[in-house]
Amino acid sequence: MRNQAFSTTHGNARKLRAGMTDSERKLWSKLRMEQLGVKFRRQHPLGNYVADFACLAPKLIVELDGSQHADQVEYDADRDAFFRAHGFAVLRFATNEPLTNMDGVLSVIAEQLGLVGERPHPSLPPEGEGANSQEPDQ
Repeated sequence: MRNQAFSTTHGNARKLRAGMTDSERKLWSKLRMEQLGVKFRRQHPLGNYVADFACLAPKLIVELDGSQHADQVEYDADRDAFFRAHGFAVLRFATNEPLTNMDGVLSVIAEQLGLVGERPHPSLPPEGEGANSQEPDQ
């Protein structure tokens, strides 16, 4: 997905990583180094957008929304539609949630990772089909 990001988006992502909010830093400290069993990237460029936190496998995006998001509802809807069109589930939290309820935030993320992980991979054949399946004796 990296090659689908625009070059200006990479520069924006770098600036956002350098200027993370306290809330983003606190959440990043719990998501980094595969503490939830999967790798997250912070301020990750995807297309013309930068996701606050992205897990590429399974596909999950975590966004922290500050007060500016109340004025950009349509923009956020377009972002979410883009992410979902590329197979990502999107979780949104208020920007203060990691500061006031970190356990709750991590619980929701972990639950979503479990749900995302249970979805069958689109390139895998359905159960009972494929090279390893055996026909019952008749």
